Amino acid sequence: MRLGLTVNALPILTNLIAGDVVRPAKELAGSLTDPNTGADLQPRMASSSEQVETALTAAAHIHDSGSWYNAGPETRAGFLDGFAEHLNAHLTEIAMADALNSGVLHGITKAMAEGAPDRLRAAADHLRSVGQEVTVEGRGGGPVLRSRAPWGPAVIIGPWNAPIATVIGKIASALAAGNPVILKPSEWAPSSAHYLAEAAVAAGMPNGVFQVVHGDGDTGAQLVTDPRVRIVSFTGSSASARSIAVATAPNFTRLQLEASGNNPVIVRADADIELTVNALASGITKLNGQWCEGPGKVIVHESMYQQILEQLIARLSATTVGSNFDEASQLGPLSHDTHRADLQSRIDHLVSIGGTAHSTAAIPTDGWFFSPTMVTGVAPDDAAAELFGPVVTLHSVSDDEQAVAAARRGGDGLGGYVFSTDVERALAVGAQLRAGEVKINGTSLLDLVSDSRQSFWGTSGYGGHTTLEDELEIFRGDRIIGLDNPDFPI
Repeated sequence: MRLGLTVNALPILTNLIAGDVVRPAKELAGSLTDPNTGADLQPRMASSSEQVETALTAAAHIHDSGSWYNAGPETRAGFLDGFAEHLNAHLTEIAMADALNSGVLHGITKAMAEGAPDRLRAAADHLRSVGQEVTVEGRGGGPVLRSRAPWGPAVIIGPWNAPIATVIGKIASALAAGNPVILKPSEWAPSSAHYLAEAAVAAGMPNGVFQVVHGDGDTGAQLVTDPRVRIVSFTGSSASARSIAVATAPNFTRLQLEASGNNPVIVRADADIELTVNALASGITKLNGQWCEGPGKVIVHESMYQQILEQLIARLSATTVGSNFDEASQLGPLSHDTHRADLQSRIDHLVSIGGTAHSTAAIPTDGWFFSPTMVTGVAPDDAAAELFGPVVTLHSVSDDEQAVAAARRGGDGLGGYVFSTDVERALAVGAQLRAGEVKINGTSLLDLVSDSRQSFWGTSGYGGHTTLEDELEIFRGDRIIGLDNPDFPI
C-alpha cells in the first residue's frame, strides 16, 4: 500500500491515525526547502487538534484494552520483524528524505537509514529472549507473577538533525515493551516518518499501535500535556525539554529528555597538535556540526593556544563545502534557513560582547551553507549556549584546574573531549567533566564501547543513551501479582 506520492523527491506528508491515512489539516508558515539551493519543496504541515485527539483516543484504547501487550512477546516481536522487512523497501527514499530535510551528507543519511531495520530486529530478538513475565514461588508458598508491563501510550518527538537514526530505537523499544506509540517528527524534518508509517501499515500493525502526527510546538504541547500519555521521549533543544518537563509534571508522566549541551573540549599543554587539529576539524564539521555531542567550548592551554588557532583555521579553510549529494563535499548545508539565522545571531551576540569570529572555508552563495567558524576573545562563562553548527569558541587557560572549571561553568555537555599525550592524566581530567561520554584524543561519532551507558548529566536532560536492554526497560515498569498469606505475623 502506497500512502502518498512524491513531490520534488519528498513524500507528500500524511498522518497515520487509527489506521487511517489522512493529510495534515493545517499548513504552517514557511516551507520545507532544498538546503543546497533554498528552493521550496513543499509546505510545512501540522495535524489539527482534532486529528491529534483521534490519535490519542486510539492509543488510549489500545492500552486500556490490553490488546497489544496481551498479544505477547512473540506476536509483538513478529510485527517488529515485519516492520523491519517492509522498511527495507524504503531505505533509498529515507536516505534521500533525511538528506533533504537535515542537510547532512547523503552518504551519512544512507548509512543511518540502512541501520534502521536492524534496530527493529534487535528489539524483537531481545524481547523474545527476556519476555515480559515470570512466575515464582512467593513467601506464602503460592504463585507470584512478576511482570514487566508497559507504562501506556508513548509519545516520541524527533529532532531534525538525524531524523531516522534518533527515533528508530525508541520506537522499537516502546513497541516491544507493549506501548502504543505516537510519533511526532520535527516539523523541519518530517519526511522519513512517512516511510515508517508505510512500513508499519504494510507489516499489518494493528490500527492505533503505531501512529504518526505532524506539527510544531503546538502539536507537541497537545500530546505531552494529555494525561493519557504515560511516557514522553524527546530529542531537541533545552528550551523545549524544559517546557515538556513543566507541562508533564502534573501527570507524573515518565520522561526521557535529550536536551542540548555545550560540549567542552580540553586541550592540555602536552597534546599532539596535528592529531588535535585533525580531530577538532572532523568534530566541527561532522553532520555539518549539527550533532548533539559535537565540540562546543574548546579550552586550550595557553602555550598551545595560538598554534591550535592558526592550524585549525588553516585546516578548516581547506574544507570542501558543497551540495550534500556531491560525494566530493566534506561539509553540506545546514538544515533550514531559520536555524542558519539563529546560528548567525548567536555568533553576532558573541561578537557584540567582544568576540572575534574567524570564518574559514568558502561556501556556495545559494542554500543554507555556513562557513566553519571559530569565535575567540569571549570568556568561557559567556559561551554557555550550544551553537549546534560548524562553530566553536576557543578559550585560553593556564592549567588543568582552570580548564575543568571553565568546562563545568555555564551548563553541562552530553559529551566531552580531552587531548593529551599523557593518557592517564587525560582520563583523570575527563573524569571531572559533567558529561555522559568523554573521549580522549578523538571526536568520533560512535560510542566508545558497544554496550555504552551514558547518562544525561545536569542540564543536558533526563535519562541517557543506553543499551538495547536498558532502553526496553525505559518503556515498561515492574508489577508483582500473587497470593498473600493471611498467617504472616505482620
